[in-house]
Amino acid sequence: MSAPALPRGRAPRIERLLPTDEAHDLLDLIHDFCTKELAPIVDEHEREGRYPTGLFARLGELGLLGLPFEERWGGAEQPYEVYLQALEEVARHWASVAVAVSVHSMATAAVIRYGDDTLRTELVPRLIAGTRVAAYSLSEPHAGSDVSALTCRAESVDSGGYRLTGEKAWITHGGAADVYVTFARTRLGQGGVTAFAVPGDVPGLSFSNPLEKMGLTAIPTASAFLSNAPIPASARLGVEGQGLPIALGALDSGRLGIAAVATGLAQAALDAAVGYSSEREAFGKPIIAHQGLGFLLADMAAAVDTARATYVDAARRRDRGLPFTRHASVSKLVATDAAMKVTTDSVQVFGGAGYTKEFPVERYMREAKVMQIFEGTNQIQRLVIARSLTS
Repeated sequence: MSAPALPRGRAPRIERLLPTDEAHDLLDLIHDFCTKELAPIVDEHEREGRYPTGLFARLGELGLLGLPFEERWGGAEQPYEVYLQALEEVARHWASVAVAVSVHSMATAAVIRYGDDTLRTELVPRLIAGTRVAAYSLSEPHAGSDVSALTCRAESVDSGGYRLTGEKAWITHGGAADVYVTFARTRLGQGGVTAFAVPGDVPGLSFSNPLEKMGLTAIPTASAFLSNAPIPASARLGVEGQGLPIALGALDSGRLGIAAVATGLAQAALDAAVGYSSEREAFGKPIIAHQGLGFLLADMAAAVDTARATYVDAARRRDRGLPFTRHASVSKLVATDAAMKVTTDSVQVFGGAGYTKEFPVERYMREAKVMQIFEGTNQIQRLVIARSLTS
């Protein structure tokens, strides 16, 4: 007997503890947007690997891209705990887009904090409006988790600018973004890395074809090739040699972003499993009523709740100006491991139907895997956590 064709209704609202009524209204607005505008198109775009043209501008109109930033730039000045829960809601409906938003926000934050006034005035309002898309260009073919091993170089020129040469890898939105926060070596040794906001159309910058990935196919990931690309001094972020602290500081917030995305993906898998098991019958009753399956779903729910609580706690520490590096690593580790387990278990709940493309849970499982890898592998997170215990 084939699996029943279950209706895909609106995902139920999640009961959240938010700091203000305004925050609740924002999450309701984002939930409605996601169910009306993302949910109907995600399957088709992911299946075809088709980029959602114009979507970032819609997210900008919604206010999502400016949630954690100051009003002077067009932002909403919301606490990070609110922004992350909004990001989770997006991921619950479309993980590719949520990852891209997380990276975009990380790059935008670097420009706001370290760019000069001219660069910020020109670029930041457009990034928050979604009319310009930002990417983060840190990793290289032989420098992933070890960012101190970067070899892309930036040579100063007499005009006061720089020429960038080298290869960057694993760029979310690679080839599709308008600006790339890029890290290059201005001199050898410790403290020799500098950050730049590189325009996507600068001469000497080219991109590989998008990688053929296991999941997250609607947003391209590509390598970048820089060959004497001319970059004005005004595009430098911070001072020369400040690149590594900028990169590592951004990664803490980026890891919280990925934790929120992973939690949203796990929530989507749990929603699907509960819906399916409530409709599918075996031995005369819905399969959710069988204790073996009920206990599995309970463990999935506990994993999702734990992941959410962990990243929200870290975000609250960030909002209060407290150290949160270890907590960001714990969040990323817990949430992404939970996403891998919950999505795998969701496929199990669906049985043979879960192994087909008739239902989205097989896609959720594929999408979860990379979350244990990017923004620092989970092995690196364990290293960060272990080192923090003796520091």
